[in-house]
Amino acid sequence: MSPTHHALLIALVFSLSMAFPSAAAERLIMAPRVPADKLEEARALTSPLPDSPDTIEKGKTLYNVKGTCFNCHGKDGMGNGPAAVGLDPSPRNFHHHGLWRHRTEGEIFWVIKHGIAGTAMIPFGGTLTDEEIWSIIQYERSFAGESDLGRGMGPREGMGPRGRMGGRHRANEECCASPAP
Repeated sequence: MSPTHHALLIALVFSLSMAFPSAAAERLIMAPRVPADKLEEARALTSPLPDSPDTIEKGKTLYNVKGTCFNCHGKDGMGNGPAAVGLDPSPRNFHHHGLWRHRTEGEIFWVIKHGIAGTAMIPFGGTLTDEEIWSIIQYERSFAGESDLGRGMGPREGMGPRGRMGGRHRANEECCASPAP
């Protein structure tokens, strides 16, 4: 192989690696983002909000304005926002069915509220109320194509309690009763 062909091959491999998510990145969807000592508590959290078009619309507005989620996760929720370039790990793709299959909404709530250490995911608990975070989660779940995708799902056997994700039990009953200070 000539040096020119070799250089072109390297450039092609590099370009393709940047264009398609790696298998390793896809496996990361399985790794909990909540610290081990908080995981049970996070998984017990469920949304107190009704599944409704109004809640999703409120979540959409918060996602795009107050929460500024679109900056990293993109307007389309694919993890391709203008600030996503160069982030490692890359922002979540909310279209990925594995996210909704392997994470409870309580875990997602915890991550939005507290952030993820060692990543660009900052805590939004000081910016958004608990109710606003739950609204955003409903909007993010809508990217997966079904409004009820993820309801009743969550970690599989051996990963912790499955729990219903629709409001059966709330670890923090007053979460949405009043805005956070």
